[in-house]
Amino acid sequence: MTRKNKRLASIATILVVIGGAAALVLTALSDSVAYFHSPSDIVAKAPAASQRIRLGGLVEAGSVVRDGSQHVSFKVTDTLQSVEVAYTGLLPDLFREGQGVVTEGTLGPDRIFMADTVLAKHDENYMPKEVVDDLKARGLWEDGKGMVGGDTTPVSMTATPEAGS
Repeated sequence: MTRKNKRLASIATILVVIGGAAALVLTALSDSVAYFHSPSDIVAKAPAASQRIRLGGLVEAGSVVRDGSQHVSFKVTDTLQSVEVAYTGLLPDLFREGQGVVTEGTLGPDRIFMADTVLAKHDENYMPKEVVDDLKARGLWEDGKGMVGGDTTPVSMTATPEAGS
C-alpha cells in the first residue's frame, strides 16, 4: 500500500469508529428520554404502568388537595381532559391553580399519575413550551393573551372514552 492509501484507510477507520460510538450514545439516550404527553393523550392511549413520562398542562382550578404533610394531589388539564396527579414533596413556590405545570413520573394502574418531579412556571409570561404548543394546536392559546375560546371545562378522566375514538 502506498502512503496515501494508508492515510485514507486510517481516516476511514476513524470515521467508522466515531460513527459507531455516536450510534451507541444515541441509542442509549433514546431509552431515557421522557416525552411530553397531554392529558388527552393519556386518556386516549394510556402508557405502560412502568413507563416514565412527562405530563403537562394547566393545574385545574379547585383541584389542589393537601393533607397535613407534604402529600398533595391535583388535576392537570388541557381543557379537554384531566388527569389526577399524586405528589409527595415540596412544590415549587410558583405552583398554583390555573398555571402551567409539567410533572414527571408514571401512570399507576388506578389511572392516577404518580409524580416524582413537578416543574412550574418561573415568571408571569412563562408556560412550558410543550403546553403552549399543544394549546396553540387546538386553537386555545393566543400569544400575549393566554387562554382564549369558549368552554374550557375539562372532561374527567373517569369518563369512559367511546370505542374507536
